[in-house]
Amino acid sequence: MTTHAPERRTIDISRTEGIPFSRLVKVEWRKMLDTRGGFWLLAITGVLLVFAVAIVLLVIGLDEDVRVSALDWSTILTIPLSLLLPVFAIQSVTSEWSQRTGLVTFSLEPHRIRVLLAKVSAVILLVLATIVVAIALGAVANVVGAQMGGYDARWNLEVSTLAATVFVQLVYFLMAFGIGMVLLSTPAAIAIFYVVALLLPFMVYGTLYALFDWAQDFIPWIDLQFATAPLLDPNDSVSATNIAQMAVACTIWVVVPLVLGSRRVLSSEPK
Repeated sequence: MTTHAPERRTIDISRTEGIPFSRLVKVEWRKMLDTRGGFWLLAITGVLLVFAVAIVLLVIGLDEDVRVSALDWSTILTIPLSLLLPVFAIQSVTSEWSQRTGLVTFSLEPHRIRVLLAKVSAVILLVLATIVVAIALGAVANVVGAQMGGYDARWNLEVSTLAATVFVQLVYFLMAFGIGMVLLSTPAAIAIFYVVALLLPFMVYGTLYALFDWAQDFIPWIDLQFATAPLLDPNDSVSATNIAQMAVACTIWVVVPLVLGSRRVLSSEPK
């Protein structure tokens, strides 16, 4: 009596279509926002925006000499966006390792470079979306403030200044994303980002800049805040030296972390 081995069935997936890039971006967008951490970050940022508007309107109502223009509102509302939202860029990559979701992500999409590009795209969309919300809120606040203060609303926010604001926000979000890829640890990446973006410019570089002449020439080459300051000042002309300083500072804090971080993500395995 002869026995027959069970027939092996194979599934041919060679003709299976890959995951569309737009779907990857949607997934990364949802992964940033559809979590408790993402929800509370957005909620706190929204509260800070409303709180900033309320405080300024209160000052306008109490002091008739205060005049707040559209440019002033853009500066005021950019601060809350810069404080907490870069954490989204960090968590978008570090959570794949801290929560081991990368085991699923990289199994469904083995081409990690496409995943990274989708994450970067989602981060850029988040920056643009939050700035649109801030502009709309600032426009309403500008009208309300003018009515409360008894003056004509000033719409002095130029397109070049708005473009510079968007560019600077993107630079800081990409820096946060790059640091997250290099460290692959949410607490460490958040700590390093805020040290570089906030503590060093105010506590170290600011002191040196005020005390020493050599610091005024050197610091704008290595610090993003000092390098991008002329770009955000509508009364200050941007020189070739300013552009070179921004290029060097962006290379140090954006390009280098993105390159090193990409290499680490492409070669590391979530454990």
